[in-house]
Amino acid sequence: MQALIMAAQLILGISILVILHEFGHYLAARAFGIKVEKFYLFFDAWGVKLFSFKRGDTEWGIGWLPLGGYVKIAGMIDESMDKEAMKLPPQSWEFRSKPAWQRLIVMIAGVVVNIIAGVIIFAMMSYTYGEKYTLNSSVTNGIVPSEMAKEIGFELGDKLISVNGKQITRFEDALKIEHVLGEDVSYLVERNSKKVEVKLPNDFIKKFSNAKADFFLPRMHFYIHELVPGNNAERAGLKVNDVITKVDTQSFMYFDQFQQLLKDHAGKETDFTVLRDNNLVVLNVKVDETGRVGFKPDTKDFQYEIVHYSFLSSFPAGWNKAVETIDAQIKGWAKIFKGDIAVNKAVQGPIGIAKFYGGEWIWSRFWLFTALISLGLAFMNILPIPALDGGHVLFLLFEMVLGRPLSEKFLERAQYAGMMLLLTMMVLIFGNDIWGLFVK
Repeated sequence: MQALIMAAQLILGISILVILHEFGHYLAARAFGIKVEKFYLFFDAWGVKLFSFKRGDTEWGIGWLPLGGYVKIAGMIDESMDKEAMKLPPQSWEFRSKPAWQRLIVMIAGVVVNIIAGVIIFAMMSYTYGEKYTLNSSVTNGIVPSEMAKEIGFELGDKLISVNGKQITRFEDALKIEHVLGEDVSYLVERNSKKVEVKLPNDFIKKFSNAKADFFLPRMHFYIHELVPGNNAERAGLKVNDVITKVDTQSFMYFDQFQQLLKDHAGKETDFTVLRDNNLVVLNVKVDETGRVGFKPDTKDFQYEIVHYSFLSSFPAGWNKAVETIDAQIKGWAKIFKGDIAVNKAVQGPIGIAKFYGGEWIWSRFWLFTALISLGLAFMNILPIPALDGGHVLFLLFEMVLGRPLSEKFLERAQYAGMMLLLTMMVLIFGNDIWGLFVK
């Protein structure tokens, strides 16, 4: 069921974004009097389609191959490679007959719509949900560092003070993407009542992209917030709001200590001492082979800051998030080209993206990842690769500088080369996805 939910979220999210992207091209083309022959969600490869109808000059439909979608603009060399139509004399309603500046607008319209969609989704999320942050001053028990964080120099119980000289007010800002992708990043922490500096290494992003756990988390006391139905915790009789105080005969205070005790008892049955309604109860619980029993914890340790936005103020907030996201993508791809991040760690295919959505349908998470993907699509599409919008934009800019169009033969060859490059990339990305299913 979780796989179906992940797949459904992926298909819905991508479908929304593809339709919006192609609708941007469609509206721009129609605004300049250019005919649009086809508008398809997914590809009708080899003429096979699931559904179609014709309205005006345009055939609207859904193809069988779920790898995006397209609009077929009359008189344009695109992925359809309709050479016969290009051999005919240019018509006034064709793409190739329009001025270069109009064709340029048509080509960037899809990217612009994806950016606008990302901004609007971020804005509406800010307006609907607000933003909740953990006050760093309330993280009084310090942090739980991952193994990687320990190697760098963080220790259990460190209290974060500042990063690059800027005080950390919100705990979630302690590891912003600008710190992950930055250089010469330095933290100031309080350790045993002393201030200690911890510097991230220059190859931090390589290690971070290989990390299998959160870099650091706030240390917390905990109680049972939610039971996973049908799991060992529920079968043993644990209840919501129970506070576990002992595993076997060992007492503990924090959730990370409890996790370690579970790992020590993995695959075994053991006694849990539980505080319930001011009474102590002892329950025999089966710990699975991964060191889990099946519940979601929560804590009352932390204080939170909740930022609420009016309808109007949500749009600047949405814009700022979109700018931060695109800036992170630019910096991230720069790291990829420099070799600081392995491509297979940075680029996700459909399976990887579906995992981000998760096996539970949570609308706030759905819209968050849809906004991130929308901005990712905008960035990828504007790259100067033939067969992508950015390739068409590059050739149009050349035309505007040279004062004459590039030859149709050159554009056809460039389109073929771009399609082969994209096909190769898709094979590698899908292969990486499939490999990831079998290799931890």
